[in-house]
Amino acid sequence: CGIEPAVQDQIFEPFFTTKEPGKGTGLGLYNAKTIVNKMRGKIDVESRVDHGTTFTITFPSASEGST
Repeated sequence: CGIEPAVQDQIFEPFFTTKEPGKGTGLGLYNAKTIVNKMRGKIDVESRVDHGTTFTITFPSASEGST
């Protein structure tokens, strides 16, 4: 429960995983961040070991995003 600070810097990197081999690709958070960035949004993580993790995703308002 919660992500260690040393690991938090790596969680959005492609193929990063803390799972054992064969149990995951490590692409989930990388893909999420890629999609959010393409929509000109931002994804943040706040985590405390033994307390939990919160991901916050924000996008520009429709009027800001209009071209």
